[in-house]
Parts: sequence; structure tokens; C-alpha cells
Amino acid sequence: FFFQSLVLVSRLPYVNLFQSLLQLIAPEYFDKLEPCLEAVCNEIDQWPPPVPGQTLNLPVMGVVIQVRIPSRVDKPGSSPVKQFNQENLLPAPLVLPSIHELDLFRCFQPVLIHIQMLWELMLLGEPIVVMAPSPTVSSEMVLALTSCLAPLRYCCDYRPYFTIHDSEFKEYTTRTQAPPNIVVGVTNPFFIKTLQHWPHILRVGELRMSGDLPKQVKVKKLAKLKTLDTKPGIYTSYKTFLHKDKTLIKRLLKGIQRKRPSEVQSALLRRHLLELTQSFIIPLEHYIASLMPLQRAITPWKNPPQIRPFRQDDFMKTLEHAGPQLTCVLKGDWLGLYRRFFKSPNFDGWYRQRHKEMTQKLEALHLEAICEANIVAWMKDKSEVEIVDLVLKLREKLVRARCQHLPVKEETLQRVSLYIETIIGSLPEDLQAVLHHH
Repeated sequence: FFFQSLVLVSRLPYVNLFQSLLQLIAPEYFDKLEPCLEAVCNEIDQWPPPVPGQTLNLPVMGVVIQVRIPSRVDKPGSSPVKQFNQENLLPAPLVLPSIHELDLFRCFQPVLIHIQMLWELMLLGEPIVVMAPSPTVSSEMVLALTSCLAPLRYCCDYRPYFTIHDSEFKEYTTRTQAPPNIVVGVTNPFFIKTLQHWPHILRVGELRMSGDLPKQVKVKKLAKLKTLDTKPGIYTSYKTFLHKDKTLIKRLLKGIQRKRPSEVQSALLRRHLLELTQSFIIPLEHYIASLMPLQRAITPWKNPPQIRPFRQDDFMKTLEHAGPQLTCVLKGDWLGLYRRFFKSPNFDGWYRQRHKEMTQKLEALHLEAICEANIVAWMKDKSEVEIVDLVLKLREKLVRARCQHLPVKEETLQRVSLYIETIIGSLPEDLQAVLHHH
């Protein structure tokens, strides 16, 4: 038989939009081929750039797709559907509830009672295989899993659809080393055999529409993984640190009985996961903020003081008074969960990002301290070498502030520029020429 595919390549993670787009274009393309694609590309070329926070109307093939581009200031867990303005567009636009978020409830339906376990496995960056009946289900499940840690960034690798032709195939199937920190989605039953040594395997069936709750998959021992008759289930020996949240399941079940729309169910689930992640991360944020030097320790003529090191034991001591129990009702071994988290790439990624932000903040405060200083008084008893050294250092700071987009007011940067000119002006002419030349 003859096999044809239409592939959309983009650097934007707008899976929902692109999925809808392909559903419109593909049938036409297979029918009419190249001319249809040319027309579509011309239309897409006219689309405005995606600006955060804007609602866009995107015409394609006689349909207008209406989407809102997410922005950093959006409240996590709020549903953007309500924010649409239905301008009197004809034909009525196809409104997408979200440009990038999947229907979480539909994806997680068969595993709702294990959502706690899956969240922990993702938080700890554990190696997981998702075995699914089709590339669509495999991709949706992997993307749903990687999105369930928001607002914490998932810092491990993930492959929504992995095949035996992939260049990493050998590396992932070898038994001589532990599997990498990655979530892999596969459909080929051959993987049941070759990935048997992976610690966590999630086998799912076809995802249905979210009208009824399908049978919940069971947690089974890895040894039960048989090649051909593998039933849907989570094959793992992992024991969760936290207890299950029964109230969430009850609310979602009630929602199914009341025929609550899928996006509302998804929003409930997303909010639950968000609150869980925030309860876990807030104590870490409090502790890392306490490592920042005091503002009065920042003086203009010395390098800014260092951020104090992150000591895991010190952090653990803070949990007694300011731990997740303040914001989360879930009981369990939170301390054990933090200890495991410290070994994961997600902790490493979070810590590096925060450290970078704090370092930039220190740089910005230092520049402001220099602006407030009396530079003329400082220069009185300094040698030419010290003064030239200061000019070079200040210049370097300015370049860095602009390159790294440090959180500094523009007027502060201009005042530092002026300072540099003033200092250079006070030096002998030959030195002035050298410095201006540089």
C-alpha cells in the first residue's frame, strides 16, 4: 500500500493549535496535493507574530481559528476560555480553549487514582516508558505527564513518540547501564521485551472522550509484564511518599456524573497538581531567598557579596515550622520526597535557574549602589592605575547588564555611562585616548 504523511515542523510548543491545524489541512492536502499546501502556506505567512497575552484570529482554508497566546503573567490554572471577545466574525471562529495545554482530564482518565504516584515519578525525574496503542495517545500521555509539574520546570528529556529507528535506540535498550532520566512514549510491542528492565512502565489503551470514567488501571509488579498479553496498567515497584488524595477523585467522579465539560474537569485537575507542586516548592523558595546577602552588605567599591551555599540539612530543619503541611492536607513522608528530589535533574535545573536570577539581582543592586556613590570623593587619593582599573570594570558591568537584560532601570545604566565619561575626563590626555580607543 501507499503511505502518506503531512508533517508540521515548528519551534513553538503550541501542540493544540498545530493538531487542529493539521486536522483541517491534511484531508484537503491528500485530496488536492501541492496547490492546496501552497495556498495554506501563503495564508499562514500572513498570520501576525504570536505576542504574549494577545488574542489572535488566524484564517486558514475558509476557517478562522481563534487563540490566545499565553503570557507569563497569566494566573496558572485559570482557564483562558472566558477571556475571548467574540468579535462579529463570519464565519464564527473555531475557538481553541488553549493553544498549548492538552485535555489533561481525558489523558489521565485511566490513571486518575494513581495521579499522586505519577506526579511523584515526574518530580523525581524517574525513567518512565509509556506504551500506547497509537502515536497520538503516546504523545498526548507523555506531554500530559511532563506538564503536570507546572510551575516547576520539568528538566529531564522526553520523547513523545519513540521508534526503533531512533539513534538512541541502542542506548535505551541496553541492560548494562541504568535507564536515563527520560519519559519515552512507544507503540511498538517489541519494546515490551526490550524495555523490560526500565523501572516504571505505563501501559494505556485508546483514550476515549471524557464522558465516562474508564476502568482504572492497576499497579502491578514489573515481573508480570508478559510480551503479548500485557494488559493496561502501571508496572512498577515504586512506593509513593505521600498518601492518595481521595477528595480529588471524588470531585472528578461527581463531575462525570453531572456531565461537567471536559475543560472544567481538566482545570480542576490542573489546579490540584499546581497546588501540590506549589506546596512542595514554596519551602524551597523561602529557604533559597534566605541565602541572598543583605542589601546593606552591597558596597559600591567592592565586588558584590556571594550568595550563601544551599545546605540540604539546613533546609530540612526549616520544614518543621515552614514545610508543605502549611499549605497541603496530604500526609506522608515529605522529608523522604525532598531527599530523593535533591538527587534529580529537576532540583538541579530549579536551583541553577534561581541562582542565576539571584546573581543578576545582586549585579543590579550593585550597579544601583555605584550610582548612589560619590565617585569624585573616591578618586581623590587613588592612583591612575586604580582609576583605569575602575573604568574597565564599570564598562564590563555595563556590557553585562545590557547583554543579560539585568533587572536594572535604564536611567541607572545611563548614569553609570556618565560616570565613566566623567572619570575618563579627569585623566591625562594620553590615557583618555587609550580608554576611548578601547
